[in-house]
Amino acid sequence: MSDTPAQLAPRFAQLATLDSAGDSAARREVLRQVTEALATPGAGEAEIAEFDRTLAAAAADYSKQVRAEIAQIVAGAAGLKRVAENFAFDDIEVAGPILRRSSALSEATLLRVVERKSQEHLLAVTKRAHVSQTLSQALVDNGDDTVVGSLLENERAQIGDSTYERIAVRAESSTMLQAPLVRRQCVPPELLNTLYFKTETRLKREIMSRLDSISPQEMELAFQRSRSRISKTYAALPADFDAALARVETMARAGQLGSAALVALLREGKASRTAFKLALARISEVELHVVERVVESHDLDTLALLCRGSGVDRAAFTTLAIALDPDPSRAMAGAEGFMKLYESVPVTAAQRALRFWKVRAAA
Repeated sequence: MSDTPAQLAPRFAQLATLDSAGDSAARREVLRQVTEALATPGAGEAEIAEFDRTLAAAAADYSKQVRAEIAQIVAGAAGLKRVAENFAFDDIEVAGPILRRSSALSEATLLRVVERKSQEHLLAVTKRAHVSQTLSQALVDNGDDTVVGSLLENERAQIGDSTYERIAVRAESSTMLQAPLVRRQCVPPELLNTLYFKTETRLKREIMSRLDSISPQEMELAFQRSRSRISKTYAALPADFDAALARVETMARAGQLGSAALVALLREGKASRTAFKLALARISEVELHVVERVVESHDLDTLALLCRGSGVDRAAFTTLAIALDPDPSRAMAGAEGFMKLYESVPVTAAQRALRFWKVRAAA
């Protein structure tokens, strides 16, 4: 039977010699008896506060091994605030369980840990049952990609829209962040759409699937947010831009701008490359820099999305894909694969993705 709170004084006295008294099992038994007694209905705030003060003062002289043993018990004791806050700044072996589990830590303490301690400490914080938006932002500002990835995988963590934007920017150049960002349930759709260009084929499919399942109301809100996130930085225009634009405008006025025109322009070779890009941008109603990125990086997945969403037919897409592939022999052998790629893109998902890019173009 556990001691009552009134019988705890002898136990408090043992804390001073806990580091040298007995083996690990004996130390844990002493701590177990004290913490059990403090958890009983008769334990008052005064007894808990006294134990907290006594243990906090004594623990500074314990070895790291003993502090780590104590931390496992303290992590589950909500009333031991002083010990928990001291241990939160300790070596990771001691701080780990406290940072992951202790409800005694204040947000102010957690923020100080995030600003001052190691990436291992930050990683432990990402695994807490409750992570506020303020704490998430601090973790993103101070954490490496491993920390941010762990935060994204904690679905209970609260992440604000501005923090999601910061993560999305980092994910453009960090493949480590792309999968957890795409797979997190509450990521704003417009950020997923922006990330589309930077991800591998498998994640592109997941993004399309996510966009296809979003309700019209959610999508409209996403379009409104997208208008406020427009980038004003574009690459310099090509030297033949004016001449190419005049040609494309003439074709449009004559009703000649369509799937066949795209194929014809691309087949003309390098001299008509800019005209081809402008024609595709005009047909799909997106910015030239979007098409530029797709064409020059041979991103056939996104080309399929552009064609599928803007009504360019399968035969034209296949011809374009073959012509844009840097390996002609592989391209001819892969014609059937290109046709399957075109068919694999859901029309509604492609149209939704293009609508984001059209919003950007209009803005």
